[in-house]
Amino acid sequence: MNQNHVQTVRLLYKTIQRLHRGLPPELQPLGINYARDEFKRHKTCNPSEAQVFMNEWTKYGLSLAEQLGIKGPKFASPLGQTLDEDALNALRDDQVAQLYDLMIAATQAEELDSENKPVQESKDGSTK
Repeated sequence: MNQNHVQTVRLLYKTIQRLHRGLPPELQPLGINYARDEFKRHKTCNPSEAQVFMNEWTKYGLSLAEQLGIKGPKFASPLGQTLDEDALNALRDDQVAQLYDLMIAATQAEELDSENKPVQESKDGSTK
């Protein structure tokens, strides 16, 4: 494998991991671990798959950077993108399964975060 390609992959990986540090705390481990696993999984893929892999992760990185904004996620628009029906239909079965697993993991992270938030008491004595 070309040394320039290895450096490009390493730079993209480090950039993605840095961006993941800007995610809400409950989503950081999901993003970091998923990216690590994907980059490891594609370490020995063929050149055409490597090109698709690099293009998609570059698009993801740009999209995430745009969503996080300069001041972080609290000041930017909501995170994530909606997949249209055509994009879903274009996915292979294993990709659909992987997407489903990610959705479950993200949903569980959200639920854990909402369970850990302190209960606030309003002025009239009721709880929120």
